[in-house]
Amino acid sequence: MAANPETSQYHEVTPERLIHYTDHAPIGASNGTAIFIHGSGPGASGWSNFKHNVSAFQEAGYRCIIFDQWGYGKTSKPQDVDHTLDFFVDGLVSLMDSADVTNAVLVGNSLGGAVALGLALRHPERVEKLILMAPGGIESREDYFSMPGIQAMVKYPMGSPEFTKEVLAQLLTQLVYDPVNVDDELVDERWATLETQNAHVLATMQIPDLSDQLASIDINTLVFWGTEDRFCPASGTWKILQMKGNVQAELVNYCGHWVMSEYPELFNERCLSFLSK
Repeated sequence: MAANPETSQYHEVTPERLIHYTDHAPIGASNGTAIFIHGSGPGASGWSNFKHNVSAFQEAGYRCIIFDQWGYGKTSKPQDVDHTLDFFVDGLVSLMDSADVTNAVLVGNSLGGAVALGLALRHPERVEKLILMAPGGIESREDYFSMPGIQAMVKYPMGSPEFTKEVLAQLLTQLVYDPVNVDDELVDERWATLETQNAHVLATMQIPDLSDQLASIDINTLVFWGTEDRFCPASGTWKILQMKGNVQAELVNYCGHWVMSEYPELFNERCLSFLSK
């Protein structure tokens, strides 16, 4: 898979805090903007999460904004603030304002799904549609930490001597059903990012359980979940189905936490069909 073809851009939220993003123009007539929001795994970045999906959305007429959340990728990694849901959502809103995006389709995986839900609750007028893949923020902290993937992820703190490249490679296999989806290129890409990260983002991450607020969200939504997800229980599908809008769900067997990477053709085709109606 080729490197990100677009030039890096930086949005200055404050002089000390910059959000890194790339802006991918639509091909043909514009159908709006899609913003892709990545998850919280070690070495995560926007391009790493969504490199299999961006071109399909561009060809369908979507301007695609891929950004790195606080503490990840090439975005600033502040150590003087807790990484709350509001902190993540505020960053996204600031980026949308700077990019002249009034509203957008939000495509969020895991932590990114929680941030998308957070924006939908605070500013529903800025969300055209939601596409969620195993979103976080809909279970208790205890339930998440009982999942085998989460237990593996927190076993070795980022930045500790024990968190080697081999540990990273093993951890990445927890995110997918078939380890063939984790190749040397992915491990190298994630390791390069991981070496720039610090442990503060995960140590201070505070994502509340939004379950009791989901019924107030009235936005058309497509949710994906892999039945073999080791990080977020697939039972969360039924919680998302409680939302008011037209909510469609895709349960994918033989699939882990990364449906957009494990089954990119299925994911892209299903998303674009959903968005076209």
